[in-house]
Amino acid sequence: MQLYTFLEIERIQQDIPYLIEIMEWVKNFLAKPHPDLGRNGPVCPFVPQSIKLNSIQMAVIRAKNLEPQKIEDIVKNYRDTFLQMEPRDRKAGINKAFLLIFPDLDPDQASTLIDGVQKKLKPFFVEEGLMIGEFHKRTETRGLHNQNFYPLRSPIPLLAIRFMVEGDLPFLTNADNPNLRIKYIEAYLRHFEKESKDETKLKTAYQELALAKEKVFQENVNNFTYKMIWKMKFSNPFAHHHN
Repeated sequence: MQLYTFLEIERIQQDIPYLIEIMEWVKNFLAKPHPDLGRNGPVCPFVPQSIKLNSIQMAVIRAKNLEPQKIEDIVKNYRDTFLQMEPRDRKAGINKAFLLIFPDLDPDQASTLIDGVQKKLKPFFVEEGLMIGEFHKRTETRGLHNQNFYPLRSPIPLLAIRFMVEGDLPFLTNADNPNLRIKYIEAYLRHFEKESKDETKLKTAYQELALAKEKVFQENVNNFTYKMIWKMKFSNPFAHHHN
């Protein structure tokens, strides 16, 4: 039994058009093949089954006057709800997804805010074996199989939460910061090392991890060398020659 107050009904009435628009986009774009995708199958391989299992849930977040920090807190709360909601197990919950819709953001705000929140919160999701994806009209994230295809462009800005899958490795090894790359790949290996179905991906993960560690080591060596030269230069009275 479900009871609604007048205020709740008014709120639902305001949210319904956005929920329907995103539901239709999921069914007609993400769940379908696309000529520019560069591979067979639907744009998102898991979506058709998620629709069948009725395991996609959506929320409308009114972000008009909210500070980014407040939005981050709201999204983190949804992360916790996602982890607590059955099925909690990644294998069983592979089709579970949350779509957080932000209809109040104009395209410029969406680019800055949605991308900013996604980038900032990604480490908090990856460490729990989750992924957070940024979707809006101007997202620059390109398809893995066709660089001219933008699979994350949606009619309304949104953030998607789901469990990490083995195919997510390219989205973890592309972090600019090598320290972050190490963190992401180690999280990936924690989840897939023992149950990997794809030896190639596992091998790639280990190679990428070694490369990232080497890069951090080199950066540390370079920083140390630079500091030592700097120190010697200014502590050595003979380093300054006057003509």
